Amino acid sequence: MLFRNRCCRRLFSSLITRYKIQNHRENILSRPDSYIGSTKEITCSQFLYNDNVNQMVKNTTSYVPGFLKIFDEILVNAADNKQRDPNMTRVDISIDEFNKIKIRNNGKCIPIQFNPSLDLYIPTLVMGHLLTSSNYDDDEKKIVGGRNGYGAKLCNIYSKQFTVVCLDSEQKKKFSQTWYDNMSRSDPPIIEEVDYLGIEDYTEAR
Repeated sequence: MLFRNRCCRRLFSSLITRYKIQNHRENILSRPDSYIGSTKEITCSQFLYNDNVNQMVKNTTSYVPGFLKIFDEILVNAADNKQRDPNMTRVDISIDEFNKIKIRNNGKCIPIQFNPSLDLYIPTLVMGHLLTSSNYDDDEKKIVGGRNGYGAKLCNIYSKQFTVVCLDSEQKKKFSQTWYDNMSRSDPPIIEEVDYLGIEDYTEAR
């Protein structure tokens, strides 16, 4: 009887530890295949731009699909802005010597507005909180790349450090905020007044 009770306790303890609850961010980190694809390097043939001949050339290259996906999420955000603001004219991409990536697009920035019901600024909401999007309205006709509320947050979650900067020339305000350690913590947003002439709206992720 004692042996049986010990076995039952052991089985019960095993069942308790087997079933766990993850929050959404933890699930994305532990199951990347479901959200961004493989995080293992692959080698395949791709058409890549060649500076020497000024054209696309098919080459064998190695890359990580998941890394390409989170990079693409920021590019899609920038491209989507063209649909919202026809005055947008460019997307600038830079990679420094430390492999830090910066993507900036001009055109109307993410609104620097405070949402009192959520106690958050809109850039904080759309860049640092999952399942937030301005593309959820299925009745509105649109041609955009992102509509499921993940987008830039995936890049944030898979980054050691992620910063968003928005400049609104109409309000003459600049918003910046930085997240750390896979979007697990962040600095409070910084709102600055800008009064110099010739400024243009932009949104930047780095």
